[in-house]
Amino acid sequence: MYTERHTVRARLATFAATLGLLAGGGALTAVTAQAAPAPPAAAPTPTAAPAVDNGLARTPQMGFNNWNSTHCRAEFNEAMVKGIADTFVSQGLKDAGYTYVNIDDCWALPQRDASGNLVPDPVRFPNGIKAVADYVHSKGLKFGIYSSAGTKTCDVQGFPGGLGHEQQDAGLWASWGVDYLKYDNCNNTGADAQQRYTAMANALKATGRPILYSICEWGENQPWNWAAKTGNSWRTTGDISDNWSSMIGIAHRNQGLAPYAGPGAWNDPDMLEVGNGGMTDTEYRTHFSLWAQMAAPLLIGSDLRSASPATLAILKNTDVIAVDQDSLGKQGTVVSGSGGLVVMSKPLADGSRSVTLTNETTSARTVSTTVEAIGIGGASSYALKDLWSKQTSTTTGTISASVPAHGTVMYRVTPGAPVPPPAGVNQLSELAWTSAINGWGPVERDRSNGEQATGDGRTLTIGGTTYAKGLGTHAASDITYHLGGTCRSLRVDVGVDDESTAGGSAVFRIYRDAALVADSGPRTASDPPTRLSADLTGGTKLRLVVTDGGDGIDYDHADWAAPTLTCGNGPAAGTHALSDLQWASAINGWGPVERDRSNAEQATDDGRTLTIGGTTYAKGLGTHAASSITYYLGGGCSTLTTSVGIDDESGGANGSAVFQIYRDAAKVADSGRLTGAEAPRALTADLSGGLEVRLVVTDSGDGINYDHADWAAPTLTCT
Repeated sequence: MYTERHTVRARLATFAATLGLLAGGGALTAVTAQAAPAPPAAAPTPTAAPAVDNGLARTPQMGFNNWNSTHCRAEFNEAMVKGIADTFVSQGLKDAGYTYVNIDDCWALPQRDASGNLVPDPVRFPNGIKAVADYVHSKGLKFGIYSSAGTKTCDVQGFPGGLGHEQQDAGLWASWGVDYLKYDNCNNTGADAQQRYTAMANALKATGRPILYSICEWGENQPWNWAAKTGNSWRTTGDISDNWSSMIGIAHRNQGLAPYAGPGAWNDPDMLEVGNGGMTDTEYRTHFSLWAQMAAPLLIGSDLRSASPATLAILKNTDVIAVDQDSLGKQGTVVSGSGGLVVMSKPLADGSRSVTLTNETTSARTVSTTVEAIGIGGASSYALKDLWSKQTSTTTGTISASVPAHGTVMYRVTPGAPVPPPAGVNQLSELAWTSAINGWGPVERDRSNGEQATGDGRTLTIGGTTYAKGLGTHAASDITYHLGGTCRSLRVDVGVDDESTAGGSAVFRIYRDAALVADSGPRTASDPPTRLSADLTGGTKLRLVVTDGGDGIDYDHADWAAPTLTCGNGPAAGTHALSDLQWASAINGWGPVERDRSNAEQATDDGRTLTIGGTTYAKGLGTHAASSITYYLGGGCSTLTTSVGIDDESGGANGSAVFQIYRDAAKVADSGRLTGAEAPRALTADLSGGLEVRLVVTDSGDGINYDHADWAAPTLTCT
């Protein structure tokens, strides 16, 4: 939790991101196999890091936590926790996917015992915590507990925290049968957050018990940059309150962090308030829809024993839950947002998309988008299912609905035939395959093959090199993707995963339709990764085939690592105002990236005319450090010219930033440090042959306060 006693600055670096570029660059070429080159010196692209290897939370965790409904009041006790477990079963919540029954602060006595152990409050829990955990387990559910990465927890009564007691506490919880730890951030004595949270991660691992680790440090230390290797989820914001303003503001702050989420590691915008009474059912449906669309943990925060039928209907909407729990593990992204009308799109494992049409205004409005805008254009027709009304319909392209004030209409959009991948640079593990055959267990996304169960592998590793993205397979395997003639090239590192300690060998082949376009030759478990590059021009189908290396299939755990697919054409020939083009991705340090307006605050379109040193600009991008905006070029653009500087809305002397332009992995322009007192500075970047251009803003080392950074009149020239 995050209490009023621990104020975070309003200008918190909630979206400050580690910025950089995709490894590699330049056009991808023909049938080759070569040693995989070392990555470039640039920082990594904002993307999901290899997740902590505890095998948990392969989809976002679902369950209950008492804090929002009880805080530390007397009704938080053993009877309540058992009653919630009973209700999970009797009301069908367990069947809907809710698994964890978690307790929050105030479960312990204010002092440890003589041996330094935590002691359950005998009034609240007269039979102890293990008895409660045993009861929860008897219902086929899992049990979670709470502590803080400080000397005391967050409640004013000051219960013992875990700082300095990590292994002792973790061992005690494991002995009680704890399955989940929420680890808060109060009273941390200023100690380094990564060290504090890593110490508990190591302690949990050392117990040998699988314990889901929920990091609750409120986004203060940019956990999206480091927490994926430490825990299964991380809070991105302060505490939610049971009102529209709090809920929608938290959604806005969490939306920009989509590239960091993935199986095993999730952005956490805090627990659900659904049913606590501070919002209307319409607003609660928006709350639940957006959390599902953002692939957020779904932790019920209301007392289910007295929940209304309307509350239960929201929480048990299995169509919406299926979006949250989709195995592809993608967080939805904002594809348009203007005037309080916001559209989000979430790719799903079967090739469909979930789409939310949200009306943040105070009167009914029509919210619209298209199949092209949400990323699945190319089919002749699409099935639409309204996930709240359950009505079905079809469309050839337009998706539109009348949406009540503060409401959300949520559709599952399914193409009538496979559609090509979106234009741009894609990771194969984030796309839907049309078929997948594997020699042992399922094909795994972003994990090694492991054993027979989905998600039981580990971080992809070949010859000691780890990869955040890829496909874990086992000979003999054959995976097919629909290209539709729109893709150009595939680059991938291949090899036998290091988990094959007893040996193993495999051959990796790439086919464009019936043509073999890349062949690795035999690769053994002792070989380093090798790079394959394949020309896919004109191909309608891509096949990734693994065969054994001639000695049988034992231990043939075969990785397609960082498989990068390039599709479609870049902008048309001529000059383009960059703000008129659709970016491939955008991460911003404060609120959304704005088109032709300054950054201002959290809402879309709340800025003003772009102005640097008294000079105004009609076109451009309003950002806030730290930010990163990527556009797909397809190799057909030559230059980008722009003026850059701190917008005058920052108050003249306030704010400072550095503006950088990257062509693929190469930095091709750098402004140096600019302050709010300086005039605009012109930048020109050579983009010749680049697949992508990336506009990066960093703070200049003095924090992000007032770093409202303008890309003014950015003009792209393409041939």
